[in-house]
Amino acid sequence: MRDLSAETFRQHLLEKYALPPKARARVENPANSTLARPLRELWEATDLSAAEFADEVSAYWGVAKLSLPQLLASTPCFDGFSRRFLRESTILPFTGPNGGYLLAVADPSDTAPIRAAELVFGAPVEVAVASFEDITTVLDQRVEADDAHSDDGAPNAARQSDDDIESLRDLASGAPVVRALNDLLERAVELRASDIHIEPFRTGLVIRMRVDGLLRAMPAPAGIPPQALISRVKILAGLNIAERRLPQDGAARVRVSRSELDVRVATMPTQHSESAVIRLLPRDRGLLEMPKLGLAARDESIMTRLLALPHGMIVITGPTGSGKTTTLATMLSILNEPTRKILTIEDPVEYEIPGVNQSQVKPSIGLTFAAAMRSFVRQDPDVIMVGEIRDAETASIAIHAALTGHLVLTTLHTETAAAAVPRLIDLGVEGFLLKSTLRAVVAQRLVRILCDRCKAPHTLTASDVDNDPRFAVVGFKAGEVIHQAVGCERCGGTGYRGRNGVFEILEMSDEVRKLVGPQMDSHTIDTTAIRGGMTTMLDDAVAKCRAGLTTVPEVFRVTTIR
Repeated sequence: MRDLSAETFRQHLLEKYALPPKARARVENPANSTLARPLRELWEATDLSAAEFADEVSAYWGVAKLSLPQLLASTPCFDGFSRRFLRESTILPFTGPNGGYLLAVADPSDTAPIRAAELVFGAPVEVAVASFEDITTVLDQRVEADDAHSDDGAPNAARQSDDDIESLRDLASGAPVVRALNDLLERAVELRASDIHIEPFRTGLVIRMRVDGLLRAMPAPAGIPPQALISRVKILAGLNIAERRLPQDGAARVRVSRSELDVRVATMPTQHSESAVIRLLPRDRGLLEMPKLGLAARDESIMTRLLALPHGMIVITGPTGSGKTTTLATMLSILNEPTRKILTIEDPVEYEIPGVNQSQVKPSIGLTFAAAMRSFVRQDPDVIMVGEIRDAETASIAIHAALTGHLVLTTLHTETAAAAVPRLIDLGVEGFLLKSTLRAVVAQRLVRILCDRCKAPHTLTASDVDNDPRFAVVGFKAGEVIHQAVGCERCGGTGYRGRNGVFEILEMSDEVRKLVGPQMDSHTIDTTAIRGGMTTMLDDAVAKCRAGLTTVPEVFRVTTIR
């Protein structure tokens, strides 16, 4: 079989056929033409019948074409194949007259099913072409007949299911699939990605990696069936590959190149098989130090003073992925001394800190944030860190722990630092308790940092300021020098490499405490705190922009005007 692509075949059709205008337009600009099943999309875009299209495929790839009667007369060989895989790939495996293995395919440019068949059979297969419609017809008839062999169908179905699972396990443990997953992990480490998203769709497998907070599309492994790659991920994380109807969570420790990674895997059933997300947690992430967070000099001074307090509660706020866990881990590292006992309850434990007693929630056995907090106060701790206040019970226990002589660190999901105060009131915390225990709220976001190798200075002109109102909003004027993202090989063409935090720290001053009550609103607290000298996240981000660390578009991507 000639090694040709769907793209060259598309050009062949355009040159050979005088297609009607609408059909020609669809063929010239096929939707999703770069995905895994381009020939089916190409056939659906033309006015050719299934048989005519199969004739063209057969002649172009130099492969014999089989008719419907020939397919019906063949001896199918379904052992080791998932029926769903056969239908989705539109292939029909069968044995030839000489005892060898043959594979009828509708799309010879899609090599993944061919390689999968060779792995199942453990031998090369001879490829023939048949139309999409003929293969589907035969599969419908033969699979139904195969399912009806047992009297009540249940024992046979169970055997088939077991066979499919074992076949899938063998396929997922094969060298090509193992190598494909290792390549993905190595690429993720190289890009310093935090997550790998593996997503099967009708048109093929999509791989994306979250780099510096944004998802980036990656080429899918060539010739690897999506289900085999997902199964390999599940085997790695110790999950049940036979369970495809329910979400599963798992973890593993792997070695990639010279790095050791903790990976956390979460699978989710979707319309097209399962998707998986791999969270990468490098074990050698370096020292957790205050200067690495990106705090301004004034905010760093405030944070140092807060951590010296003997008791009270400090809250970190921000959306998912804003760096709250790293900030908390840094605070714990600073507090981690032999004279202090530190207990944490997290979901999950992302940073392992020697000397800190860290626990992970397990709701299935009743170990929730609230249950752990109730036990913590009997463990004689000095510092307690609770990963997140999610409900009224956890909020109440955290407040009372802070009231009884413990330093409590925790997180909340709020937009600003000021919004955390009414949120705690909304969770049932009494105003007088909040006034007594809350010491500060730290809100944060992460901005991408410009790549040192390719960033370029730019002097703002009057035209720049007039054409982009964002410059005026943050106080930039013509003549000021900013830096712009350019892109190079080191940063993957994005112009950014790495991230840093932008912060605002709301201290509970006397003026702010007076506002705490049932009728308060976050805007009034915000205004009072700013008047008292609080630096907002926007101010901090603009300062980093002026220092040449980031760009104006990045500032507005993560912060809001208020």
